[in-house]
Amino acid sequence: MPPASSAAALLRSVGLDVDGPGRWGAKPPSRSAGIFVIEAAAVSDNAPIDLDEVRRWLERVPDLRMDGERPTQSTMAVRLASFWIPGQTTLYVGRTAKALGPRVAALYATELGHGRPHPGGHWLKALREQSKLRLWWAETDAPEEYEDEFISAFAEGIDDDARAALPDGAPVLPWANLDSPTSPARETGLAASLLSAEATPVKPSGVKRSDRSGSVQKRSASATSSTPRSPRRSATKAASTPPSSRERPTHVTADGLTAMEAELARLTTVERPLVVERVKHARELGDLRENADYEAARNEQSFLEGRVLEIQQQLRTAVVIGAGSGDSISMGSTVRYEIDGEPGELTIVGSTESDPAAGRISAVSPVGKALLGHRAGDDVVVPTPVAKIHYRIVEVG
Repeated sequence: MPPASSAAALLRSVGLDVDGPGRWGAKPPSRSAGIFVIEAAAVSDNAPIDLDEVRRWLERVPDLRMDGERPTQSTMAVRLASFWIPGQTTLYVGRTAKALGPRVAALYATELGHGRPHPGGHWLKALREQSKLRLWWAETDAPEEYEDEFISAFAEGIDDDARAALPDGAPVLPWANLDSPTSPARETGLAASLLSAEATPVKPSGVKRSDRSGSVQKRSASATSSTPRSPRRSATKAASTPPSSRERPTHVTADGLTAMEAELARLTTVERPLVVERVKHARELGDLRENADYEAARNEQSFLEGRVLEIQQQLRTAVVIGAGSGDSISMGSTVRYEIDGEPGELTIVGSTESDPAAGRISAVSPVGKALLGHRAGDDVVVPTPVAKIHYRIVEVG
């Protein structure tokens, strides 16, 4: 594993002037917009999770669920630790378009499990020896752009072995970041992990009024609740093993599975390096705030990474359907039919493979749902917004 880049070095690498370090609990003496980074004082190969803090988190938030079930403090700690990147000191990067001092103070003032005054980076409160954490900051009037650049620079320093050790599909982020400006939210399997604003005290015990002057922001549900994760496994195994009952299966044909695997390979081995290179080239053109090439490249990268995560999720929950069997229409069946004497043919497939122009109809489409369960010789009426269409089933194969 390559040596970790310090938070200060990463901030400088994206062209920012760095201030700090400050100790945990101290707020930056800045009223300007900018980004800030929380860093561990030393590298660690294992996440220093404080089980007592996790226990208190669970006690505060009785509705918290992990993969649909109530976790224990140990299983919760294991899930948090699964996102730890060994050997890295950068733990969290945040931003504010208002004032750095109040925003960082709001982070300190928010107890683990509370949604106010600011829950960003709340995983940090689950660590042992928080007093040893350090703070760096940089003023900029383009905080979102530079936060995104910082995360990209951080990710570039993570080697393949460390990436492979992360949960399937997990974006490469500092440990306490649950999302980034241009990538989907990290799938943690946690739901309702923060108290609602109504249930959260406005002024946590021991916090001075001057420390609550930052803007209050309630994190979206996507950042604290996500699709449950299943254990890491290959696409082939995922396709042959039924997904957890807490996950909705993705029904695909064998050809559809092969096509998804091929698309994923193309996106990750061909398209991703090209997009990364375009982002790098655009970054070199100058000011990120007024750089149309950079914005376009980042949007392209965001779309690509979103598609990668989508395919990985589909492969993880894939259930392969074979050719239809028996006399009745089911997933995988090829149906020969007539409409007003005109012959036609279609195949019932999963929603990810739907291609009506090619005669591949999703089982959840109006036509697919209407035909399921019928046999040769049946007359099926399919209502549409324009008219009712009468299908006469000729053959089911």
